Amino acid sequence: MGRSLRSFSAYTHPFITKYSRHAATGCPFSKRQRSQIAPTAELNEEVFANAKPYSEVPGPKPIPILGNTWRMVPIIGQFDISEFAKVTKFFLEKYGKIVRLGGLIGRPDLLFVYDADEIERMYRREGPTPFRPAMPCLVKYKSEVRKDFFGELPGVVGVHGEQWRKFRSKVQRPILQPQTVKKYVTPIELVTEDFIRYMEDARDQNGDLPHEFDNDIHRWSLECIGRVALDVRLGCLSSKLSNDSEPQRIINAAKYALRNVAVLELKAPYWRYIPTPLWTKYVNNMNFFVELCSRYINEALERLKTKKVTSENDLSLLERVLKSEGDPKIATVMALDLILVGIDTISMAVCSILYQAATRLKQQDKMAEEIRRVLPDPSKPLTYADLDKLHYTKAFVREVFRMYSTVIGNGRTLQEDDVICGYHIPKGVQVVFPTIVTGNMERFVSDPEEFKPERWLENNGRLHPFASLPYGFGARICLGRRFADLEIQILLAKLLRRYRLEYHHEPLDYAVTFMYAPDGPLRLRMIER
Repeated sequence: MGRSLRSFSAYTHPFITKYSRHAATGCPFSKRQRSQIAPTAELNEEVFANAKPYSEVPGPKPIPILGNTWRMVPIIGQFDISEFAKVTKFFLEKYGKIVRLGGLIGRPDLLFVYDADEIERMYRREGPTPFRPAMPCLVKYKSEVRKDFFGELPGVVGVHGEQWRKFRSKVQRPILQPQTVKKYVTPIELVTEDFIRYMEDARDQNGDLPHEFDNDIHRWSLECIGRVALDVRLGCLSSKLSNDSEPQRIINAAKYALRNVAVLELKAPYWRYIPTPLWTKYVNNMNFFVELCSRYINEALERLKTKKVTSENDLSLLERVLKSEGDPKIATVMALDLILVGIDTISMAVCSILYQAATRLKQQDKMAEEIRRVLPDPSKPLTYADLDKLHYTKAFVREVFRMYSTVIGNGRTLQEDDVICGYHIPKGVQVVFPTIVTGNMERFVSDPEEFKPERWLENNGRLHPFASLPYGFGARICLGRRFADLEIQILLAKLLRRYRLEYHHEPLDYAVTFMYAPDGPLRLRMIER
């Protein structure tokens, strides 16, 4: 087995540089507990020699032939995929801070690590092309089914190694530059104003929003992403949107593609060998995405040919990628990845944030007070500087992500042997960092069961910087995170400035589709302040 002899080097990452720079400014999230791990700790032959063998890592024991896959099978299985967040907590309680789930038919072992210090070490010592556990179904689609389209530049989602690095290097600069994001404050504000008008009209006589309001949030999210990734208004917020309309078909396709990933990957993977109905529908949905993005990118390319450009500031994100790369396929794949991952992720995050705001009125009122203080004139257009002052509002969002992490975990596929929690872990194992659990552990967070946005603004108590990482960390940190934050902040600023949200129905449990979010009708009550 190939052993890693690199040090746990706490190199200076841009995230850490930013963190340190803001520490003296009073900026939210700058007062988090600093890591206590040693800056350098060698993984040498002695460390490997003293490590316990992989076979001794605790976890559910596989049975002959079926391994542990049977545990995810309906009726006879022990675990329900929709309750996988509870399963990860059960693993910690039963087996401890490191758990091996092996014997999964057609896929590598999963290794759950519930130690934020170990998670930090792994993040800090990874190289420039870390391998995140891929979605095999998306890998198969991009590398086999539609290799004719994706070729050597298949994007950043479900892609690894040099191909991933090469593609990301082409789109990272325009996507992550703050000046690019600032250009979209007004466009997203206009989309959000249309959405709030839609919400106003959708209320019943009690002021409650409809049963399908979560789908309406998807419509807003898609309209925002379409404006960013495709340079168009897709018309998602029309009150007469039919089930067979293009915007609704996009939403349905994105939901289907993401929400069936767990089914395709954790259950017996027959689809790898025969075209099962689930796999066939997945492929058809993905083909629809490719055709849609290609059409809109080609239209944007034609507009760019006649556009008068005096500087880079005149260009949208899409136009900058088209102009700098000269290959519309790069822009198409970028848009595909942003839409595919962004619609459901942002929508489910917003469902969770609004539900928590509606059931935590004291904290909601504090957000509203802050928003009114920063934005005394509701008719004045938002600016990026205004949003930057909403410290408590951002802390509220961060606290929702800590307690109810929309993404239940991140992870890495080991490219070399490693020693984790005292065990020798072989190359190829998929390591899972279950942030939905670590963000709620007393060892890493003071009073984790208390919903306290102030913890992100104060020095008091424990708050391990790697216990809750909603966007990941390092080279593979979420590429669209700045736009996701922008959309969420604008929605809260515009909505809570004018309306109080309440919830007067049965409490909602959280469940996993692809994301972790409230499960059931999100019938919020919307009352003018």
